[in-house]
Amino acid sequence: MALQTQSPTKHNQMLGRFLQKGLSGKEHDYLDERPTKRQRRSGFDDDGHEEDLAESTPSPPKPRLREIPVPDTDSNDEGFGDLESTQLTDLESALPAIKTDKEAIEEYEAQRVAQNAEMGLEGRMQRAEWVKGRTSIYVDAFNLALDTVLEEESHLFDAAEIGVFHNWKALSYEAQYLYVRLFLRKTSAWHRIRTLGYHSDIANLESPIEELQWSRDLPETRDEVHQNPGELETPEGTTLGRSFTFADHSDEHIKTLEEASVLLRLDELKAIARDVKAQGKNKKELLASLRRTSGNQSALGFLRREETEESIKSNDAELDNKSRNRSPTKENRDAYFVQKILAETGPCIRLTSAPLKLFERVHLVFYRSTEWTEKSLTTIILARIARRNFPEYIVSRSANIFSSRTSLLEFEASIRTQFRVDDILEFNGTPNRQGLQTVLDIFEEIYPRWAVLLQEEQRKEDSVYSSGEGAYLRRLSPAWVYTRIIHKGADVLGKFKQHKREHEILTELLNQRLFHPARRGAWYQRKALLEEHYMSALYPSEGRTDDAQRKHWKQIALQTCEDGLQDNHVTVIYHYDLQKRILKLERALKIAKRFQHDFGHVRLAKPVERTFEGTRIERSPPPATLPKSMTSTVVKDPSTTPSSSTRRGGRTIWVDPASPSDSPSHCSVEEMCLSNYRDLGYRGYHSEGGVLRTLFAYLFYDILFTYVPNVFQTPYQTCPLDLHSDAFYPTRLGEVNRRLAEISNGLGRDIVKRIWDEHYERKTCVVGLDWSFDIADLLEIVGIFGGEALSTCCKVLAQEYGQRGGGVPDLFLWKKDELGKGEVMFAEVKSENDRLSDTQRLWIHVLTGAGIKVELCNAIAKEVRHLG
Repeated sequence: MALQTQSPTKHNQMLGRFLQKGLSGKEHDYLDERPTKRQRRSGFDDDGHEEDLAESTPSPPKPRLREIPVPDTDSNDEGFGDLESTQLTDLESALPAIKTDKEAIEEYEAQRVAQNAEMGLEGRMQRAEWVKGRTSIYVDAFNLALDTVLEEESHLFDAAEIGVFHNWKALSYEAQYLYVRLFLRKTSAWHRIRTLGYHSDIANLESPIEELQWSRDLPETRDEVHQNPGELETPEGTTLGRSFTFADHSDEHIKTLEEASVLLRLDELKAIARDVKAQGKNKKELLASLRRTSGNQSALGFLRREETEESIKSNDAELDNKSRNRSPTKENRDAYFVQKILAETGPCIRLTSAPLKLFERVHLVFYRSTEWTEKSLTTIILARIARRNFPEYIVSRSANIFSSRTSLLEFEASIRTQFRVDDILEFNGTPNRQGLQTVLDIFEEIYPRWAVLLQEEQRKEDSVYSSGEGAYLRRLSPAWVYTRIIHKGADVLGKFKQHKREHEILTELLNQRLFHPARRGAWYQRKALLEEHYMSALYPSEGRTDDAQRKHWKQIALQTCEDGLQDNHVTVIYHYDLQKRILKLERALKIAKRFQHDFGHVRLAKPVERTFEGTRIERSPPPATLPKSMTSTVVKDPSTTPSSSTRRGGRTIWVDPASPSDSPSHCSVEEMCLSNYRDLGYRGYHSEGGVLRTLFAYLFYDILFTYVPNVFQTPYQTCPLDLHSDAFYPTRLGEVNRRLAEISNGLGRDIVKRIWDEHYERKTCVVGLDWSFDIADLLEIVGIFGGEALSTCCKVLAQEYGQRGGGVPDLFLWKKDELGKGEVMFAEVKSENDRLSDTQRLWIHVLTGAGIKVELCNAIAKEVRHLG
């Protein structure tokens, strides 16, 4: 089974999805060899030299994760094309990787027609049965979320909101179906009714549209005033009145040119602009010109003519004269354009804001996340349908995630405040001074509330929560969000050179151990840097000389680094940077050699560079100078031939050196290198981390599925909900460390064999576990891996599975000698113009620090064959 290529596609058949997050600027400090360009997130470098505050040329804005763009109202939007966010909810990450596209949904619905039309929702869900035109996977998923929340957490909603839910239940199937499909689209947008589609589920669109637009009364509720830090007032359209509609009608709500103009496509806007001689190069300029035209009386002479013709018919001459002489008001001028635009688009429908926000809140409570999407809504249904064997564990869905309605509303408000901060710092390029000041103002506003919530959460941790119960619940606390904003605010304090206040905030962040444990390493790093370079000038000397004061603070910085290394919540990736700073400070303090730390056992070794030559295949047309009849040409000097496939990030095709010369086969660059390693005596897989993730799943199976409250909310999970978060490791600290010790002591083979014996026949669906890897190979690998090295790799995944699941070198290689020993090696394959990513650099540092050999394998084309 050696030297088999395990493609990521095949591997992902059994792999729960994970989110690969980008590195923060501070995580770059861990790396010896930095990328050629990077944007600093703070106003100083590693040695404390300050940089200018952001007044330089802004960098290009980053894409938003959850942005509602200007609608394309002609889009039928039946598929998933609208979904801009790639982030998964914890629930999605825990479910198996399954087909969730439109074809999969139709296939499942067609195969499982309901046998009993009177069957309840839960029965249909369990047996996965539908009746086309009477129920759908979308409506069932929407109602499953609503029913689950109301059954367990109805205390989070007031009487008016419960009234909305009752009215929802009274809607016809077609009205519910239309609402859910619009709910999953660009929900703040107007949609043209004539282009909605959905004819296979809705026979006549007019009826459900009218039903959604009916006005319905709600019970009177006492107005609650919620003042949340970071928000001056509750955003408009988030509260219910005495009556409501599920959807708005364009005739009633679109009154101005500004409101109507967003309905138009560019070609439609150009046609209207030509009629009134408005000019512009793009949509923005055309709209501005159209608005100016709307304010120009002479350009709208037709409007006066229409009024005059109408007034001639009037029997009242005085009113007729006034009508002729009156200048048209802005409303009248806009009315013409609004009428013309609506005539072009036809009637439009939009979901009413307040009920829409209410249903979004329901889904927040159900998914325990704000990042749900259409796939979130359907994946849980399709997971129920999929015929998979899931691990056995205790399902536990807590009903007290949000202790009260006030807590839920504050969490929502904190998310909105967090978005304002991210919008300034991350989504629109380099922030200017005004933007940074806004972030600082938000920071100061939420700081008192954050301090109060810290005390409350610590009290609950000490007296209310059972062991480990609070870690995952805290991720849905406003304090979790506020802690992240405080973290961002500390960074801004550094940019404004308010280093003393920044040091105080970092000290407070480190004094609490409940929120964002994964950031503790970065906080230690930054705190030690401030103490080394700035604090001696900012704190009283207490009678010490300048040199003694600087030495005093360097000693404090040294203690900070030592505390960081001893902190169980500081992840492995920060250890190397803290160790480097300790050695630097000890030299500066002239500490005797015998008292200095010795980190030789984790000293990093640079990856060995190896070069393999091969024959690259280019599928571009042959050069024009060669006869067109030739279908294959050979170029001996590939450097003189432009390559269409060697652009950075492009995939290249090579001749497999193991194939016969008279009938060569083609392969990827990784497979070409794998064949060359075979000639050197290695066995291996092209798995891109698949072997490591599989070994982790075997070795930590018991710990993954041990009982922890709130992390198993469905019977269809491949991992606990908190695996991809920084709550997994601290919640199971004792169990994880015991298992790491067992692995270090050489018990890994026994654990892998036991789990394989218990679950191979059922092929239990576990995150990261690829059952196609030969068990004999895995046992041999564990045997020669080395307990300490394998333990280090597993600890990295236990601490940051979501962030470190990717970036592992391409090739996993091993060879065994005659004495039964051997070596394990990783190889990162790079063809021309490639360079290492940040996550790849981190893994190389982790592996070499654990004493594992890593090679950078350069693939060089000794010749290029063009296939015409």
